Amino acid sequence: MSLKEQIHTAMKEAMRAKEKARLGAIRLIQAEVKRIEVDERIEIDDQRLIAIMDKMIKQRRDSIAQYEAAGRQELADIEVAEIAVIQDFLPTALTEQEIDDLIRQAIVSTGAESMRDMGKVMGLATKALAGQADGKLISELVKQLLNE
Repeated sequence: MSLKEQIHTAMKEAMRAKEKARLGAIRLIQAEVKRIEVDERIEIDDQRLIAIMDKMIKQRRDSIAQYEAAGRQELADIEVAEIAVIQDFLPTALTEQEIDDLIRQAIVSTGAESMRDMGKVMGLATKALAGQADGKLISELVKQLLNE
């Protein structure tokens, strides 16, 4: 079953169970997918859907920081709940050691030697780690490994 079908099935289950918060988050995912499909006139595959959900999580993390800075914890809590629902559909996150190993492989395969090669390594690493690691963590580890 494709990821898109899993999301659709989860939406039906949330409707039957009357889980308003989960249903709302799933509908946000579907709305974003539909918007991109209509705008770009394409059919989204699982790889692209993972990238979309990664972006949605990043947006929510930014919103959480802003809400907490403004003292609006109730809004931050809503964003946290949405992140939890979105993460249910993403591949399981890797450990920091697994991420480190994949980044080291990317460095070897690109022949990177210094920070000038960071773009090459990041391109390969973000593709390999799509949906399994936070981009900020990947960037920090790449910098750390290239500076060794």
